[in-house]
Amino acid sequence: MKGIPMQSGVLRVLRATAASWWRHRELRRTDHTALAQRLERQIVLRDLGYLKQAASLPNAHVICGEGGTFLHLGWTTVSTFAPIERFPLAALAVARGTPFIDIRPISDVIAFANLPCVARDGSLDPEHSGAGKCVSLTTYIDMVEELGAKIANDPRSRRST
Repeated sequence: MKGIPMQSGVLRVLRATAASWWRHRELRRTDHTALAQRLERQIVLRDLGYLKQAASLPNAHVICGEGGTFLHLGWTTVSTFAPIERFPLAALAVARGTPFIDIRPISDVIAFANLPCVARDGSLDPEHSGAGKCVSLTTYIDMVEELGAKIANDPRSRRST
């Protein structure tokens, strides 16, 4: 986390998100407050781990389309059917510098569907091609940007020239 103010703001958002979950509200309503608090703490710790991964993994990114928002963390993906504005964890990751790919402006869904995926672990297999091919995050961003995607926290600007 970058400094104390950001950390307290992040914790505040994560705690509010965990407490707002319907199951936790119901536990509180039925006087199971201690259980609700324990579950909420577990969720906050899990989400802090996701944010830490998003900041440290080279191919971590957030992508938002008509099907929802996805926080890709290598072998783990956290998602919701909501836009990024309603997914606090993804919004926090983007606010902290994780690359964000907004594919909502893309109109050619066939071309988008035929794009390769982002390599999960950063390794690339140059011999592998066709369906299921994996590319680096920067190569993927080049491809989706040509289709009309909007990019924030662009990792290409961090490449050495």
